[in-house]
Amino acid sequence: QVQLVASGGGLVQPGGSLSLSCTASGRSAGVGVMGFHPQAPGGIRELVASMTEGRDSNYADFVKGRFTISRDEAKNALNLQMHSLKPEDTAVYYCYAQIRRPGIPYFKDYWGQGTQVTVSS
Repeated sequence: QVQLVASGGGLVQPGGSLSLSCTASGRSAGVGVMGFHPQAPGGIRELVASMTEGRDSNYADFVKGRFTISRDEAKNALNLQMHSLKPEDTAVYYCYAQIRRPGIPYFKDYWGQGTQVTVSS
């Protein structure tokens, strides 16, 4: 059984910082792209940052210069450092990963449970 477990998040004032982590647990033969996708109330789930197994990163334009994504391959973990947070960053942040199970020749999409980030004074 493969699971994505997210942690971090919370309440922060505008201009503050938070960090999120996501770890893939269970047996896997490989982990491909990992990323965070926030979803605000009534909104759609959209990518803000992702990183490939080759450490290529991708950011949404509205977080460039504020968010930094990193990855620990040995732990199958993803980290997102968020700075200069704005009220519009408020959302449930879902972790995503492409994971290949042992004996399976293709990657499958997995989603974590989501963690709340609230930016408010």
